[in-house]
Amino acid sequence: MDSLLPGIALLALAVATVASTTDRRSRTLERRLARLERKLDLLLAQAGAEEPEDARMAEIDELLARGKKIQAIKVHREVTGSGLAEAKEAVERRMR
Repeated sequence: MDSLLPGIALLALAVATVASTTDRRSRTLERRLARLERKLDLLLAQAGAEEPEDARMAEIDELLARGKKIQAIKVHREVTGSGLAEAKEAVERRMR
């Protein structure tokens, strides 16, 4: 039993190190992606171009017209890959 404790401690330390490194890489990639998106938005604005809207956005508008907000949020998440809160906010903006 005494010989297992150092091994378990070493394993726990290794798992914590890998998790920390992965989290750090993820945050770095998220920051880089956000910076690239801001730059792209600036370039599109400078060129006077707009991002083309997905054809399924019309489906979202149709669902909203029929009072099916939850289904509209589901479709928005499928189209954009956004999270639940972000999709809910976006659909509510489209309702106005």
